[in-house]
Amino acid sequence: MRLQDEMAPADVLTPADRYQELFVAVQTTGVFSDSKTFVDCAPRGDPTQILAAYRAQRDDAGFDLADFVHRHFLPPEIHASHYVSVPGQSLKDHIDGLWDVLTRHPHQHPPNASLLPLPHPYVVPGGRFGELYYWDSWFSMLGLAESGRHDLLRAMAANFAFLIDHWGHVPNGNRTYYLSRSQPPVFALMVELFEQHGVAQALTFLPQLRREHAWWMDGADTLAPGQSHRRCVRLADGSLLNRYWDDRDTPREESYLEDVTTAKQSTRPPCEVYRELRAGAESGWDFSSRWCDDGELSSIRTSAILPVDLNSLLYKLERQISLLSQASGEAEQAEAFRLRAEARHAAIDRMLWNGDVGAYLDYDWKRDAPRDALNAAAVTPLYIGLASREQARQVSQALRRRLLRDGGIGTSEVASGQQWDQPNGWAPLQWLAIGGLRNYDDPLAGEIARRWLHTVGSLYEREGKLVEKYALVRKRGGAVGGGGGEYPLQDGFGWTNGVTRQLLHEDPAHPANRTRAAKRG
Repeated sequence: MRLQDEMAPADVLTPADRYQELFVAVQTTGVFSDSKTFVDCAPRGDPTQILAAYRAQRDDAGFDLADFVHRHFLPPEIHASHYVSVPGQSLKDHIDGLWDVLTRHPHQHPPNASLLPLPHPYVVPGGRFGELYYWDSWFSMLGLAESGRHDLLRAMAANFAFLIDHWGHVPNGNRTYYLSRSQPPVFALMVELFEQHGVAQALTFLPQLRREHAWWMDGADTLAPGQSHRRCVRLADGSLLNRYWDDRDTPREESYLEDVTTAKQSTRPPCEVYRELRAGAESGWDFSSRWCDDGELSSIRTSAILPVDLNSLLYKLERQISLLSQASGEAEQAEAFRLRAEARHAAIDRMLWNGDVGAYLDYDWKRDAPRDALNAAAVTPLYIGLASREQARQVSQALRRRLLRDGGIGTSEVASGQQWDQPNGWAPLQWLAIGGLRNYDDPLAGEIARRWLHTVGSLYEREGKLVEKYALVRKRGGAVGGGGGEYPLQDGFGWTNGVTRQLLHEDPAHPANRTRAAKRG
């Protein structure tokens, strides 16, 4: 029997599909303060019997839903206290010690739970995020490599190959309720990292790279100009670009009440709003004014937008497949993917480069117009290396003028209350900006790196921890964590650890290397 067969759960029913009206009752009545808690619970018995018991008891006098749930479900384990440093510990040493705290090990799959098993240990972001996440992991891997944790890099490489082999794509995370979507496709970048650090040869992963590409391009070959299918859009001129999508049009199970509330604030059919929210979650930018018409989440239109970052990453994937196919002696495949990449590059330049603004902008294909607002995704073409030197110079000017903040690169120019907007800064966007600008020898890269390290170091010195996101505004007393969005600020935090650890190594003279956690109390 293959490992995939051994690891596969008995079924992939999501909690909403499995528990039906019980699920709705739990998520709408506030049994748990976080909508994600219930969907991560494991049943203490047979789900069919639990649902039958609920149906039999719910109308009884004195029925207590919270008590029923706690009797029949085992809540997920939370490791919050372990994210705070030992007083006096350096930032680097703290990060190096966190990798074991954030590592989860394969264990017997909880029957009928949402967790999808993986064959090898994996690193989670932290806080409420106790499972593997796709694009988060690549940024964590940067730090794992710098910390010398090649054991975890090898395990993560095998896990991602397993996910693609088993599911045809990398899900948003290893939960049943994430299977209908992915996240920004960074597996090609992972493969480069594996080879760079001697973890595995890139050629080993050529089958998985091809399969992931096929998943993202499903339906493309039959599209006529102006048509779309799943994640593919054929434009009026015949060029092909991609969008974010989700195969379901129901509320996200991990944010059920939030999505229902958002849909009620819109005049559109609820299923349309749910699809757009799910597509926004696939982007990793959940949520941002980037996807909305008027700053209000209820106006979200993710699937109408051709994103700069997604199409840059797919260009990278196509280039990688072409190069590896050439190395494996498959000349025809190499040429086919080279042409795909060239066509995508041309379409990016034609549709996503805006010469008037001097930057890459997302494009609204439904309205045949660029999006007005600049956001930090504009750095991705520089990171991938598809920008010309002149384009890179103009992007750098736009970043310095419009997105550079005291603490690093801002996410957008809009303060919407969503977490992927002002005033927040995020580790993955800092890394893409730094790496992208470095590719063109731009000194702004070093400036962003120094500002970001100061931000992370300042909060660490005061609170002894790293967090999911940071406010990039200068405050008396030092940096503070970011806010906004659907849930409280999370400690941990995988991608912050990874990017920071890499930058500390690259700039040993930066004061953050001498930062120590303050005494508690």
